[in-house]
Amino acid sequence: MRELLTDIFHWRAEHPDIHVVVDSYYVAGLEPACLIDPLEPVEGLAWFDGREPPRHVYLTNRLHERHCRAFVDAFGCAVWCHRSGLHEFADSGLGVRPYEHGDELPGGIQALEVAVICPEETALHIPLVGGLLSIGDAIMRDSANNIGFVPDYLIGDDPPAIKRGIRDALLRLCEEQVFDHLLLAHGEPIIGDGKEILRRFLEGLGDL
Repeated sequence: MRELLTDIFHWRAEHPDIHVVVDSYYVAGLEPACLIDPLEPVEGLAWFDGREPPRHVYLTNRLHERHCRAFVDAFGCAVWCHRSGLHEFADSGLGVRPYEHGDELPGGIQALEVAVICPEETALHIPLVGGLLSIGDAIMRDSANNIGFVPDYLIGDDPPAIKRGIRDALLRLCEEQVFDHLLLAHGEPIIGDGKEILRRFLEGLGDL
């Protein structure tokens, strides 16, 4: 676990199902504290002892359930996913709560539409330390810290069209939202100049 910025924590852990390292976040600076796309950290849930307990878990898409149940059992967290992804949890017993794009979630987090790879794909805007934008599967950062898309075989039936859709959706968010930092579900976060780095990547894609 490492503190990226005041009360913003990040950790990496291997996903037990897909066996790749993914990224999770704990935002202690909001009232109430929350988690984004969380796996259990390697330090275990005991790491949270003496800290503000997380009360909400926000998923950027339905496939990021990860270790929600452990956090629900330990802290009584409410789990949130965009309404379009709720079918994934029909038999989970988690009682996942729906949100819509455009909603303000507890803590003042804004649920923003991406909805290209899947209808429920959401970016989360966190109103702290100059603004943070949390992105799920729309873009990733590789081991060399380069921004890119997930591999074509994972992106959908028409990769060029989906990439154009992601480009347009994220460029719109760059225009509409104030943020300095990027929190990625797949890859190291970008602290400082996140908007400009993202914008340059997207504008450099051309017509795809």
